[in-house]
Amino acid sequence: MTLRRYLDQRLKLHHLRAVEAIVAQSSLLKASAVLGITQPALTRTVQELEEILGQRLFDRLPRGVRPTEAGNLLAASARRILVELRRLDEALDRLEDPEGGTVAIGTLPVAATGVLPGALTRLTSGHPGIRVRLEQGRTEELLPKLASGEIDLIVGRLYEPASPDGFPREPLWEEPISILARPGHPVFAMGAVPLEALRRYDLILPTVSQRVGQEIEALLAMLELEPASSMRSSSYGFIREMLLATDLIAVMPRLMMAGDLLRGMLRVVPLPVPAPRRPAGIIRPRDRAVPPAGEAFIDCLRAHVAEIGQRGLTDITSGHTAPVESDRTGARSGSRERAQPRQRTGREEPSHDGTG
Repeated sequence: MTLRRYLDQRLKLHHLRAVEAIVAQSSLLKASAVLGITQPALTRTVQELEEILGQRLFDRLPRGVRPTEAGNLLAASARRILVELRRLDEALDRLEDPEGGTVAIGTLPVAATGVLPGALTRLTSGHPGIRVRLEQGRTEELLPKLASGEIDLIVGRLYEPASPDGFPREPLWEEPISILARPGHPVFAMGAVPLEALRRYDLILPTVSQRVGQEIEALLAMLELEPASSMRSSSYGFIREMLLATDLIAVMPRLMMAGDLLRGMLRVVPLPVPAPRRPAGIIRPRDRAVPPAGEAFIDCLRAHVAEIGQRGLTDITSGHTAPVESDRTGARSGSRERAQPRQRTGREEPSHDGTG
């Protein structure tokens, strides 16, 4: 006999928030802290839910909890319902203030330190009524949130998907991996820098995600630089201070130090080989439009990218004028071709602002 649950009458919003938090945190204790309630109160909420649904929702583990199949089903529905309520709240705000609104941005780490601060500065100056929610993560973590509506767009490195996923990707700029050093470093007295000269100096490398780490290691191998004796740190502030105070050189995505490069505190050492392409830009939702506040942010992002491109910090692509309607990073056959970014080599002189 089918159980009549009457979910539309018995489920409350606090039930949905509770199950979403528990699945996200994998712990009743952590979820209760996120929700601002006691753990016993959250346990009672779970018991109420299990009674309403007639299903066990979580299995207890030695450390934390794991959702059952029913728990995952409820959590997925809870996320969709809560996202729709958040969208309704934002739409009502726009009725009261058409110049306002909220944009939820997912960002990859390099973009978060490189292009995002300048773009958000433009946004708050030109659109003071717009509120911004930021979530940093890896592409594989952010794409499900873009699909569910938890975020409006993703900003950062555009990696080729393993298989077509339907998300439109819009290349806007390049995130080259470069060699960085202080302006007074001895390598800049050499003109064209030979590889032998680079090998004289110890390295400082960022502790970054696996994908970026593999790209850094590939460039080190291409240049035959030995990373075994290098110093590694997850702190950009520490790397910056070591570069400014010593003769260490860093191999990293140059936009991680965008502010210091633009201010002339650091410089890019011209590479003696072509830098591998690393396109970056935005990923849009596949089944809905970006909200007006999100489009305002994208306009500010394009303007900021154009500015730093003019100052030599990055190469911009012709894709900054309109989205590439594809779930691949490159343009498809028959679509508008993108200009190939200029490769920087050791034969070029660094730009006047010291950004390479």
